Amino acid sequence: MKKTQPAQRLERARAEEILNALARTRILVLGDLILDRYIWGDVKRISPEAPVPIVHFARETTIPGGAANVARNLAQLGARVIPVGAVGCDESGAGLKHLLEEEQMPVGTILELLDYPTPTKTRILASGQQLLRLDREERLKLSPNARKEIEADILRLLPEVKAVIIADYNKGILSQELLDFVKDECRRRGIWLSLDPKPSHRLDLSGANLITPNRKEAFELAMLTDEGASGESPLEDALLMEVAQKLIESCAPAHILITLGEHGMMLCRHGKEPIHIPTVAREIFDVSGAGDTVIATMTAALAAGATPEEAAILANHAAGVVVAKVGTATATPAEILRTLSPSA
Repeated sequence: MKKTQPAQRLERARAEEILNALARTRILVLGDLILDRYIWGDVKRISPEAPVPIVHFARETTIPGGAANVARNLAQLGARVIPVGAVGCDESGAGLKHLLEEEQMPVGTILELLDYPTPTKTRILASGQQLLRLDREERLKLSPNARKEIEADILRLLPEVKAVIIADYNKGILSQELLDFVKDECRRRGIWLSLDPKPSHRLDLSGANLITPNRKEAFELAMLTDEGASGESPLEDALLMEVAQKLIESCAPAHILITLGEHGMMLCRHGKEPIHIPTVAREIFDVSGAGDTVIATMTAALAAGATPEEAAILANHAAGVVVAKVGTATATPAEILRTLSPSA
C-alpha cells in the first residue's frame, strides 16, 4: 500500500451544500433492529446485601439501536429513510416501531415475528457513568418465506433509493443468501451499497462500495493480531496499513473507512494513497453508536453528491458530535456545521 497522506480540509460552505442536498436523498437501511433502553438514576450508597451500588431510579428512556440507530442518524441528517428488518410481536417491538414512526419513517417493511423477542439492550447509568448493561436477545432464525418477503420489499424499493446500508449486528437478519441478493441487485442497478460488518459473523463481503470497520474489527476481518498502534500517528502504523491492504485485496470493496477512535479515521481505496483524517472530537463521553453515525453520514453525503473524501471528513465531524453525548446519539446538520469554522 502506498504511503498515507493527510486529508484535505472541507470548506463550511461546501459542507452546508452537501447537508442541504440530503433532503433529496432516499436511503434503504437493512439490518438487525434493536431497542436501546436507558435507566437513569443516582447512587448514594452500597447495598448491604452485596458489594453493588444501589441506583435510585430517576427516569427511563428508549431510543432506536442497531440498524434502527443507523436509520435514526440518517433521519436526523434530513435524509428520507426506509428501514427493513424484523422485530418481535412484543412490547419492545411495538415501541421500536413507534420510535421510528416519530422520526417520519415508514414501518411497513419491518416484519413482526412470533417467538422472537425484539433485541433489547438495557443500560443503567448514574452520574453519567454506565454501571451495567443487560441484553435480552435470541438469535433470529429467519425462515425462507420471511427472507423472500424481505427480498420482495427490497426489489420494490430499490428503484426509489440512491443508496443501501446494511448494518450487521449478527442477530440473525442477515444471511449470506440475503447479502448476495442485495449485492447483486445493487450492482445491477448501480446503487451505492455500504456495509457495516460484524467480524464474528463470517460473510463474503466482496463487492460492497464501502465497509466501515473500527480498528478492532478491521484486524479481526483480516485475521491478524493487533499489537497496538505503532508510531506517533496512524501514518506510521505499518501493521494497520497491512490490515487495510489485506482487506482491500480480500474483501474488494471500493472504499474502506477504518475508524480509529482518538486517532480519527483512515480512508483507503484500491490503487490510491490512504488518507488519514484526524479526529475533531474535543470531548469523549460515550462512543456507543458512533459507528452508526459514521456509516450513515458518509453514505448520505455520497448519495447527496459528495466525493469520498468530503463524505469521510463530514462523517468524522458527525462522529465528533455524537461521542460528546451520553448514550446512543445522533448529529444534526446544525451541530455538524458548528464544528466547521467558516474558513475550514
